[in-house]
Formats: sequence, C-alpha cells, structure tokens
Amino acid sequence: MGYEVPIASHHSAQIINLNEILTRCKPDFQRIEQSMKSHFSSHLPFVNEVSGYILFSGGKRFRPLLTVYAARICGRDDPGDNEVYDLSVVPEYLHAASLLHDDVVDEGILRRGRPPAYKVWGNKAAVLVGDYLYARAIDLASSFGNVKIAQAIAKTVALMAEGEVIQLLEAKTPSYKERSYMEVIDRKTASLISVSCRIGALLAGASQDNVERLAEFGRYLGRAFQIIDDVLDYTADVKELGKGLGTDLAEGKVTLPLIVALEKAAPKDKNRLKGILENKNADYRDLSWILELLEQTGGIEYARAKALSFIGQAVERIQPFKQGPAKSLLEDLSWFVAYRKK
Repeated sequence: MGYEVPIASHHSAQIINLNEILTRCKPDFQRIEQSMKSHFSSHLPFVNEVSGYILFSGGKRFRPLLTVYAARICGRDDPGDNEVYDLSVVPEYLHAASLLHDDVVDEGILRRGRPPAYKVWGNKAAVLVGDYLYARAIDLASSFGNVKIAQAIAKTVALMAEGEVIQLLEAKTPSYKERSYMEVIDRKTASLISVSCRIGALLAGASQDNVERLAEFGRYLGRAFQIIDDVLDYTADVKELGKGLGTDLAEGKVTLPLIVALEKAAPKDKNRLKGILENKNADYRDLSWILELLEQTGGIEYARAKALSFIGQAVERIQPFKQGPAKSLLEDLSWFVAYRKK
C-alpha cells in the first residue's frame, strides 16, 4: 500500500487559541465540574479517592463540552438547563474508566503528568474502580427517560472494550496495517467522542438526520484527535504532554506514523523498527533514530495531513446547522484538535 499525503479539506484551518475557547466556555466548564462532583460519589471513600484521582486530575473536559454544544446546536440552549450538564458527565466517566483499565493493560508509565492509578493502588483497585465508573455512567445515562441515550452509551462501552481487545491481539501479532489501526481508534477513541455528540442531540430532541450528522461529526473528530495524540508522542514538549516522549513506542503501540515508516523504510530499517516494537526495548538512542526515520519516511507529515482531512470532514457534517455561537464553537474546537500541543 502506498502512502500519499492526504489532501486536507478545503475549509480554511484557523489555529485556535485554547485560552480563547476556555474563556468563552468558562460558565459551561464550571457547570460541568459541578455536575461531575455531584454525581460521582460512592458510599465507599476508597472508591471516591481512586475515582477522584483520575476524574479531577486536569482533564480538558473536551467530551462533556461536545455534549453540551451538540444539544445547544440542536436548540436546547437554556443556560439554566441542568439536565444537559448532568448528561455531559456520562462520557467523561466512561473516559476515566477506560483510562484506568488501559493503564493496567498497557502498563502505562504516566497519566496527565502523574503515576497512573494502578501504580498507586494496584491493578485490582484500578480495574474495579474503572468498573464502578462504567456502571455509574450507564446508570446516569438511563436516568433521562430516553432509551436511545441509554442504548447509545451501552453500545459505546461494548465498542471501547472491543477496541482494547483488538489492540491486545495486535500487540501479540501486529499487522502493521492502517486498516487495523483505524479499527482500534474507531472503537477506543472515536466511538466515545461520537456518542458525546449523539447523546446531546438526542437529549435536545433533534431529528434523526441531525443526530446522525452530529454523531458523524464526532466520529471524524475522534479519529483526528487520536491521530494527533499519536503524533504528539513523538513531537510534543514533554512538560506540556503530561507523559514521557515515546511512551507509545515504549509500550509497543503501532501508531500511524510508525505504520507509514514501516511501509516506506528500507528492509534493514524496517527490521530494526519491528524488533524495537515487538521487544518493547526502546532506549533514547532508539527514539532518536526513530524520529529521524519518521522524518525521512514522512510518517509524521502523513499522519498530520490525515488528521486534517478528518477535521475537514467533521466540519462539513455540521454545515447544514444554522450559524450561531454553538456551531462556531464546534468548528473552533475541531480546528483546535488539529493544532493542539497536548
């Protein structure tokens, strides 16, 4: 398979300032945070301690914000509407639960600049508290009297689990194919960002066409989000990223930049790279060599362009909606994903 650099969308990509978005959405973030704290409480203090460690460790609240603005673009825009903010908590609980489980499976080293929960409390505690957060999310999603919301969340939990299983199988017998990579990120990342948008539209009582438009918007945005995340593993400032540079490499994860490098590299380089990935034995010299290889083969350039193409497709999905603050913010968030630094 050849790897031509994808053509980005015809939309003009603006580099969006995160501080500007934070300022515009400050009241929403405050309300999301209030709902986060009011719904996660367990009668077991230990569960609260472990849950709080991951839930309140500096996450961007990207998914809850998408839920709020998906509802808003569909006409549910009352600032005093508590239900919208309560619903926005659901995807963040799912995300936190997946991080707890993923770090155990992947033997993660850092999470948001701190040791992951399993290193603090052990594997069993991290898995069990992750189970609690999944259950809490499903319970909360079922409380809105809308079976489609509950079904969407349950389906997403299953997709996320499938994604983790596929990734586990890929780690044992890697295919080094872009198709396999996309299968994983569609389930693990894109499905959750997609459902964050879907449930907001469902709560707003949107038409089926508009629900699907927003779900597709989220799916393309989620693909781009993960691809950029994988690029940042090789290009970001370590302090900004909150994890060690080359963490994915150390864990043997085959990401899109590496897939391109494996396709285009000379046989000797390809064998060396496969050996590093399969043995998970990378050191700083290996990382430096791989960065040079990614530069030579265009792996980073291809991945960035692919992400931009998905962003363009995402933004196209919401063009039929009426222009206004909600649509403008969703567009700005999309382009921010493409140019984020962490």
